[in-house]
Amino acid sequence: MTQKAAAGIKESGISLVAGGSGGIGTAIVRRLVRGGKKVAFTFQQSAPSALVEEMGNKATAHRIDLQDPQACRKLADDLIAQHGAIENFIHAAGPHVPMVHLSKVSPENFADQVNADLVGFFNIIHAVLPSLRTTSGSITAVTSAATARYPKRDGLSAIPKGGVETMIRALAAEEGRYGVRANSVAPGMLSDGMAARLIDTGELDSNALQVTMDNIPLRRFGTAADIAEAVAFLVSEKANFISGQKLNVDGGYSV
Repeated sequence: MTQKAAAGIKESGISLVAGGSGGIGTAIVRRLVRGGKKVAFTFQQSAPSALVEEMGNKATAHRIDLQDPQACRKLADDLIAQHGAIENFIHAAGPHVPMVHLSKVSPENFADQVNADLVGFFNIIHAVLPSLRTTSGSITAVTSAATARYPKRDGLSAIPKGGVETMIRALAAEEGRYGVRANSVAPGMLSDGMAARLIDTGELDSNALQVTMDNIPLRRFGTAADIAEAVAFLVSEKANFISGQKLNVDGGYSV
């Protein structure tokens, strides 16, 4: 615990975005930087060179495998050493998830997905939580509208994300005593991000897209920028009495 925290003084620090190189993650990084936040973001595969160049010295990129607890701890330690503390943590990480019936998912593939989505989230939360306590910071996880209204063939994505949402509620209940808030943002169908990849791979054809749009009261798809705006609100002081909640950003799909 720092001297400020011991004296009951809230520290400021950096905002960490896990999965900042994906469609939604990139939009979140841009929105937080535009709002004046210092940002660090993670990636696992190829370095997002265009985003790094665009951000300049306003954001830093860090390669990490969230399934490695030691790597998560090292990242947290490095950021605290450089910036004093972690003020906000946003989880937008996750691999491409194919749309497939659960009966066709092998136990090995299911375990891999749970490890990537749920265990990875726990690993990085475990690493950053001590610093979030010193800042009375916030946790925001990007999940899925499918945890509220299930579309067929989406179990491989929705089931682990349901676990993430449960963990968010647990963190809100347990960490509120330190002033830490925890919420989730649940995207519906987006024209970029994961949905764009499913369209590109042909897993969602024109008929499936039309059925999906017909189930959305606003009769349109959202964008990654819509999710970023919701995240920016939840990490802001305007949301300082909101915790343990799930914000559906889905055009009304989940009603």
